[in-house]
Amino acid sequence: MRRLLPVLGALALLAGCSTVPTSSAPVQITEAPARPAGEVGIEPAEPPPGGTPEEIVRGFVDAAASTVTGYPVARRHLAPEAADSWSGEGAITLVGPDYATVTTDAGGVVMTGDLVGTVDSRGVFTGSAGEAYTREFTLVEVDGEWRITNPPDGLLMLVPDFERLYDERAAYFLDPTEQRVVPDPRYLLTGDAQPTALVQRLVEGPSPALAAGVGNPLQDRTLTRAATVSGSTVSVDLAGLTDLGAAELAQLCAQLVWTLDQVDGVTSVEVSSNGEPLTAQGIPAVQRTDDWAAFDPEAAPADADGHYLDAGRLMTDDGQPAPGPAGEGAYGLTAAAVSADPRTSALTEMVGTSVSEGTATLLAGAYGGELAPQLTASRFSTPTVAATRPEFWVVRDETTVVRLPAGGSPQPVNAPTLPAQGRATALQLSPDGVRAAVVVSRGAGGSTLLVGTVVRSDEGPVALRDLRPVAPRLTSVVDVAWPTADRLMVLAGDGEEGAVPYVVGVDGWGLTEVATSGLPSPPTAVAAAPGQLPLVSAGGWVWQLSGGTWVTLIRGAQPVPGLDPFYPV
Repeated sequence: MRRLLPVLGALALLAGCSTVPTSSAPVQITEAPARPAGEVGIEPAEPPPGGTPEEIVRGFVDAAASTVTGYPVARRHLAPEAADSWSGEGAITLVGPDYATVTTDAGGVVMTGDLVGTVDSRGVFTGSAGEAYTREFTLVEVDGEWRITNPPDGLLMLVPDFERLYDERAAYFLDPTEQRVVPDPRYLLTGDAQPTALVQRLVEGPSPALAAGVGNPLQDRTLTRAATVSGSTVSVDLAGLTDLGAAELAQLCAQLVWTLDQVDGVTSVEVSSNGEPLTAQGIPAVQRTDDWAAFDPEAAPADADGHYLDAGRLMTDDGQPAPGPAGEGAYGLTAAAVSADPRTSALTEMVGTSVSEGTATLLAGAYGGELAPQLTASRFSTPTVAATRPEFWVVRDETTVVRLPAGGSPQPVNAPTLPAQGRATALQLSPDGVRAAVVVSRGAGGSTLLVGTVVRSDEGPVALRDLRPVAPRLTSVVDVAWPTADRLMVLAGDGEEGAVPYVVGVDGWGLTEVATSGLPSPPTAVAAAPGQLPLVSAGGWVWQLSGGTWVTLIRGAQPVPGLDPFYPV
């Protein structure tokens, strides 16, 4: 993972006037290259002579794993009329590799398997809710060979083939504070067309679920021709830049550079306007992520040590009490969160919760200083804070989301769809503050993980919208944290043997179990942050993940007692 030091005052360097070339008429791209020029792996086989209906259906599914424009092999599994009308350029339906085909009495073939999800024409993955995929294919004989008459719209592809042919790439947009670029995962075919496809995804805008929470400096711009790669540099020519000031151009360039830096072999970007080099104060001719480190999506405070609680005291990961009354145990804390100054990385504000005689209290104040009561409830979730603003969030009484700006008063967050989802037992903001991961309990239905988008506007209160399930097969979720801006670490189990950690993409792709080697018992809480080793509490001690094994916080020493670890952000 890339780690960069923040560049302070980047926009201040761009305060001067900008100069954007206005010559040359833009040319709208109508057919950008969509598929790699060369083959990726082995092309699928032709229909076998005399193949059975089941063999033809399986061959059609295998033929989706092609890099040839028009999918000619897939079409040869279809009856003539179907071959003329079918298109493989729409959405992709992803099915698990262990599927079954059964011939019906009527001569059709029923295919059943695990529906993993779909990928739309913009490369946005949407996971399924765990349902099965079922489709009945009808076939007719054409010149003595069975052929399919009713192919599904778009591609029907097995997950292993998709993983072989497609790369996960993030299209980056801008957070509302204009401090960071925010990842929006997309899935693109491997090959030379990726730079052009990525820029087009930026111009088209964020995915529907993310759109209300981010800005898009590239909105209303036009890519005049396909992006080209020379050596390790991508060249991008845009139209529609003449109305942008220096700060807006900086944001646009940061968006492009961070997005295109993911392409294999690419380390720099040249941006031109209508065929002429872009010239604006503070914008290099050849740009790298180092030039836009201030927008780093994975920026983290320098030396932001992990914290945890021990017998109501706030502790740091060297086993020592944190400074001030919180470290002395004055408040009997049950959970806490700490924010850092993005300019200096100094720990500045904190909140904590305590419980006395059945009443929970939310406290807030300066890190190392005294904390003052802010709100009471029957129960508060573990507080959370994002790196982009000193504003803490909690869930009050498992129903109401509350935000507490540093030095301000508690304010409700509008989360209209949350009550219908269940009781919210945990909530964690993403590092950029644009998303929130929420654990909801559904009684006998277990507990599950949702991700929503934080929406801010001048017209109304802050809102948490578009709550959507992530990894629905995990039905006993305990806790969640953000190791990166587009990945989650989740504790989940079957309710009997206890929770184990998983990692999963923010869109639900790539659910993977994490080893528990070294842990004395199932973990009960998790902490993670960009560039940091994940932490868990297990067996009444705090552990960190290093090299695939959970080890003690202090190398070579006995485990330290503690609960509810977290990282300042």
